Amino acid sequence: MSNSINTNSGAQIALQALNQTNRELGMTQNRISTGKNISSAKDNGAIFAIATSQRAEQGALNAVINSMQRGQSILDVTLAGGATIVEALEKQKSLAVAIQNSTAASAAETAYLADFNALGSEITRALAGSSFDGVNLFATTTQQTVLTSTGATGNTAQIGRATATTVTTAGGAVARAGATAVIVDTAINTFTAFLGTLGSQSQSLERSLTFTSKLQDAIETGIGNLVDADLAKESAKLTALQTKQQLGVQALSIANQSSGILLSLFR
Repeated sequence: MSNSINTNSGAQIALQALNQTNRELGMTQNRISTGKNISSAKDNGAIFAIATSQRAEQGALNAVINSMQRGQSILDVTLAGGATIVEALEKQKSLAVAIQNSTAASAAETAYLADFNALGSEITRALAGSSFDGVNLFATTTQQTVLTSTGATGNTAQIGRATATTVTTAGGAVARAGATAVIVDTAINTFTAFLGTLGSQSQSLERSLTFTSKLQDAIETGIGNLVDADLAKESAKLTALQTKQQLGVQALSIANQSSGILLSLFR
């Protein structure tokens, strides 16, 4: 290689090496500061696109979980009201038997009927009060739609049922003829069948909610596997690149001194 003051090949090589080190150092510092190996499309377009798509799916699953939690709350409130109503119906059946075995128009019958009707009023209040977020499954004849997944089809479940359930012993001043064990039995059978339907729907929603939560956690882990940086590895690399940068600066300084050395030949 000839010695020239116009062309310093050594300095050019040292500068290229230093520039490459600086680029790698910048990438490593970015990974450490963001905690991500892939933070933008220029890092890796394909992986960035996959991760972005999965983040969108994860966000959509939040809406699904919120919908299911709302549906679960509606069912919980309804079942809580149903438990109160069933308890009242059981007491009404006992009173109905006592009423039928009492003497008509007697003081005992009057007392039994008063208790029976009081329980009927409690049932009426429980039916009206079993509402969450404006939805009362005892009063509505329209099933409520709940999201269960983000798919285009088959992604919903229905809670409640198409026809409203009525309790025939609820409310009003029920006379002796209306306070029979048969009438109460019919109300109990109809009502508990409806509660059984709601219980099955609640269990189904709970299973769907558990699955969706696990799915969301799995997606989050998958995204992390794709884009998260190994900070221990990047920290070690940062130290090496900083040392390499210092050596590159020193090498460039030495290369730049070669032109000055030529002056000694002319002394």
